[in-house]
Amino acid sequence: MSKNQARKPLEIKISTVVAVAALLGETDYSTLSAALTQITGGTPDYFEDEFTLLDFSATDPQPEPGSIDWPALITLFKSHGLNPVAVRNAPSTLEEEIRSHGLAIDSMPTPAAAVQAPATPSAEQTQLALDALDEKQVVKPEPVIVAPVPVQAAPLPAAHTMIIDTPVRTGQRIYARGADLVLMAMVNAGAEVIADGSIHAYAPLRGRALAGASGNTNARIFAMVMEAELVSIAGVYKTFEQGWPANLVKKPVQVMLLNDKLEMRPISIT
Repeated sequence: MSKNQARKPLEIKISTVVAVAALLGETDYSTLSAALTQITGGTPDYFEDEFTLLDFSATDPQPEPGSIDWPALITLFKSHGLNPVAVRNAPSTLEEEIRSHGLAIDSMPTPAAAVQAPATPSAEQTQLALDALDEKQVVKPEPVIVAPVPVQAAPLPAAHTMIIDTPVRTGQRIYARGADLVLMAMVNAGAEVIADGSIHAYAPLRGRALAGASGNTNARIFAMVMEAELVSIAGVYKTFEQGWPANLVKKPVQVMLLNDKLEMRPISIT
């Protein structure tokens, strides 16, 4: 059989995409243009056509229908190498016009707490630190003769693993980038857990579970109590709107990818 005969006309797979989140404090075009120019320093290739989420969680006051020139806003971000593909935390009254301009609605909530970068020291603080260093006397230590010792090989680094000890609530998304994901508490319906490696769930696994997100076809999903709404390995997915098979539901299960198809097998713990 030729390659053309074996080729499928269309395949749909689950994929994880990294996107830049642009938090808009306001929607005035000139203000946003000046802010983008300041961020990029006028460098045309500062961003390289990055997928971008327009996040309105910080916009005050919240925009009203018809108050945003969407084509101009999209063009502005694209001119700086940011490609808007979706909108997050916008008022529901804007959803129709957002979709009319080809943007998706991202329903994932904003994390409760963001990691903030350490504050940049002021010029005065920097000078004080330099002065303090100048005042110190540097004493050169006497040379020490050390007898040679056998060199031992360094131990191999442990595999990268993310461990989650708290329940994953509805609407939350956990992504173990470049790692296995170990879940010690329940994953609720409507939550999403993603790993570039395998997923190990030692509590009820509901919601969506996506292993091998970066294309690792050898990744697996292990669950002590399997009740997932969707499972995926390396983009090949299966949904369970009608529930899991009676011989697997609420039981220890492993999911693996064999010959481009997902296979679910019970795990024997006896």
